[in-house]
Amino acid sequence: MNKNISDGINFLSKLTAKRVWNAVKVVSSFYSSKLTGKPNTWGLPISISFEPTTSCNLRCPECPSGLRSFTRPTGMLSSGLFKQTIDELSDTLLYLIFYFQGEPYLHPQFLELVGYASQKGIYTATSTNAHYLSDEQAKKTVESGLDRLIISIDGTSQEVYQQYRVGGKLNKVIEGTKHIVKWKKALKSSTPHIIFQFLVVKPNQHQIEEVKLLAKELGVDEVGLKTAQIYDYANGSELIPTIDKYARYARQNDGSYTIKNKLVNHCWKMWHSCVITWDGLVVPCCFDKDAHFRLGDMKTQSFTKLWNDQAYNDFRKTLIKSRSQIEMCKNCTEGTQVWA
Repeated sequence: MNKNISDGINFLSKLTAKRVWNAVKVVSSFYSSKLTGKPNTWGLPISISFEPTTSCNLRCPECPSGLRSFTRPTGMLSSGLFKQTIDELSDTLLYLIFYFQGEPYLHPQFLELVGYASQKGIYTATSTNAHYLSDEQAKKTVESGLDRLIISIDGTSQEVYQQYRVGGKLNKVIEGTKHIVKWKKALKSSTPHIIFQFLVVKPNQHQIEEVKLLAKELGVDEVGLKTAQIYDYANGSELIPTIDKYARYARQNDGSYTIKNKLVNHCWKMWHSCVITWDGLVVPCCFDKDAHFRLGDMKTQSFTKLWNDQAYNDFRKTLIKSRSQIEMCKNCTEGTQVWA
């Protein structure tokens, strides 16, 4: 069976009557909000992202973790906080992403948390730089029930790879990938669905076909080619690809750059998903990397209450009225295509 079809069937197997009904309410409330200009919320999120940690072993140039540029503290997610939230949302939650900032495998209980969510029938996914996928950790990963494993591999040679993954070792990524593939076969498991994520930047754009061949050789299920977010893009960057379809930004006649995406006054993410930081802060989406827009705190209130609270609805209302007033939205690519 085609690996993508197998992954799709696995995802659909997580559907229950409560989750389907919740999704119907979420979709309906989103379109109602667009039509009326009022922030209606009739369900709970279909998907959430939980941040295991802000710690990272690499120093990638367009990543706050890599640059060590956070104003918020670095720490590890409490298993109690995580389980409390999952217990509250598990009936309606369909998709759980174990990633925001940092390297998830640095969290000592990471795979235990994955297992807890998997046992509740939630589709689980994470993204890793694969430097900690030892043989033992790979076995535990497969056993945890993790459904999707995104492995960042931004080059097929060490020289190219290290230009973005500063401090990283390509041989560790390949070794970790082999361990996962090996244990999937040994344990006769169809999961996790392994994706090589290739962040297309100017230094590696010539290796796109090579990463596809490498993935096939190693037994990786899928390759995803992702466009790169550049923070200071207006005057250009050595990271912006010259292959136009892989660039989020368009060069203007005067040499400056603008984002291709049109800033429309709505955002699906504000109705169907959110991000929870390692210390329990609830923020709108993955673009709020430093948690400037804090819409609630799981340490002091239930998720259901904060999801429907005034602060959240005020933020949704601003999106509907004038999204350009929100600074982080100006460099957002919601609605643009990720090329694969």
